Amino acid sequence: MSPESEADTPGESALPGTLPDALRAELVAFRRDLHMHPELGNQEFRTTAAIKERLERAGLKPRVLPIGTGLVCDIGTGSGQWSGGPRMLALRADIDALPIPDTKTECAYRSQVPDRAHACGHDVHTTVVLGTGLVLAALHEQGLLPRPVRLVFQPAEEVLPGGAADAIEGGALDGVRRILAVHCDPRVDAGRIGLRVGPITSACDRLEIALNGPGGHTARPHLTTDLVTAAARVVTDVPPLVARRVDSRSGLALTWGRIESGHAPNVIPQHAELAGTVRCLDLDAWRQAPDLVMGAIDEIADLYRAKSEITYVRGVPPVVNEVTSTELLQAAMVARRGTDAVETTEQSLGGEDFSWYLEHVPGAMARLGVRPPGERTVRDLHQGDFDVDEHAITVGVEMFTAAALIDAVQ
Repeated sequence: MSPESEADTPGESALPGTLPDALRAELVAFRRDLHMHPELGNQEFRTTAAIKERLERAGLKPRVLPIGTGLVCDIGTGSGQWSGGPRMLALRADIDALPIPDTKTECAYRSQVPDRAHACGHDVHTTVVLGTGLVLAALHEQGLLPRPVRLVFQPAEEVLPGGAADAIEGGALDGVRRILAVHCDPRVDAGRIGLRVGPITSACDRLEIALNGPGGHTARPHLTTDLVTAAARVVTDVPPLVARRVDSRSGLALTWGRIESGHAPNVIPQHAELAGTVRCLDLDAWRQAPDLVMGAIDEIADLYRAKSEITYVRGVPPVVNEVTSTELLQAAMVARRGTDAVETTEQSLGGEDFSWYLEHVPGAMARLGVRPPGERTVRDLHQGDFDVDEHAITVGVEMFTAAALIDAVQ
């Protein structure tokens, strides 16, 4: 898709840091290269090397995280022009892809790696933060960057509980006072962003269950533990049971993704497996979720004399946008594109490990519009045909550069 599908719209104030045509084209090419070579969480070696090389070519000194993938890069530190030490704004991108096939049929830059695809827009997030870094580095050389900025390229966002913890342990937040991020939203037109104060994503945990018991012949189910029925009842009864044990406004939802048991129609199996996710809109309910969910599973399994083994993998809390950080993103977008470029967005049930950064410093995430204006079909996230209007790259870069300039004078 063309990066020029929507004409640039001047905002309400003039700020430096707009994208020159040559850099705009380079960033589109960079994003397409990442799209063609997706890498899974903690395996993003090529992606890390590509980002590092481009930042070094701009005269910057990126540092690869201790785990070997992902990196951070400071712009403007060490110049000696700021008193009291750096009070950095950090800009975060996630760099990993998904383990699904790219199903786009007429796309010159579709994935070249079998069963791997950038189907969540992380290639766009990465390119936006990279482009912002290149623009800010140029502004710094001109003496136009008031405060230092850190770029955070984080691995393994798609791997619970997320690579944010490794980035934080590797020093990503040292000296940082605020952190911002974007996430592609195919429901929002390119050239616009969605914002909200407070929770913008949900908590997300992973659940795996093994049910066991003596099997037998389907002619004599009374002499067995009927595991197929037990598994079916866990699937159908546990979600509403859990939902009735918390405030309905918390949005606690258990959804199954896998159920497996048995091999023959006349044999009651000895083993069944289930897996799913637990999502929650409310932080307090999320903290109660493991005990509630595991207790409900045990109750239903006991009714059918099945023994349950539960693996509850804690994922991520909700991303809760802090007020000042959200206002900063809004001010930056208004400065670049005008008031009509910002819309109110809903809290989604998707999980995002950006939330872990917000346990340490204030911050906010914006939903970056990637839908071609006028297109009615929504290419949803985590689908093999997902793609974006690449004009969103320009929008994201210019918004982030404006945020860095505005934040410095607040």
